[in-house]
Amino acid sequence: MSMNTLEIRADASDYRVARYAAAAIMLSVAEAAIPSPLPGVKPGLANIVVLLVLLRHGWHEAAWVALLRVFAANLLLGQLFAPGFFLSLAGSLFSLATLALTVSLPRRWFGPVSLSLFAAFAHMLGQMLLARVWLVPHEGLWALWPVFSAAATVFGLVNGLIVARLIAEPSVPANPESVPSS
Repeated sequence: MSMNTLEIRADASDYRVARYAAAAIMLSVAEAAIPSPLPGVKPGLANIVVLLVLLRHGWHEAAWVALLRVFAANLLLGQLFAPGFFLSLAGSLFSLATLALTVSLPRRWFGPVSLSLFAAFAHMLGQMLLARVWLVPHEGLWALWPVFSAAATVFGLVNGLIVARLIAEPSVPANPESVPSS
């Protein structure tokens, strides 16, 4: 009897997703060390990476990076399948769905900053809806909407400006020897 083996070959996009996911995971873990004045209010630094991937490589790769980040960061932080994991996953899924709908809007009017704001508000909405249905079954939760909206506005704006700056800069070659000499 011969044993059939399944061979999976990684291509350039797989390696690219892995590099971006590693950066997003690192940012998520570092962000977990930042004290938060209110549970759930964080700058969302990993979303910079996701939005950058979206604009450079498309939604499919951005979705992989976002979902790998949610699972791996929560695993590293010892929170896999804890309530925070599900809130993060809900926020990411809402954000990814919103980005899928908005990424094809005319870039002339909808660039990295507006996409970041859409994603930040979608992330917040996804988390609040899950929290309302599962963790805080009380209408009083919506009293936090203005605080979370302010945070989504500030962090969405800052993250979008960072992505706009990164997109505007020419990419650095991966191999310094490939740079033509003067």
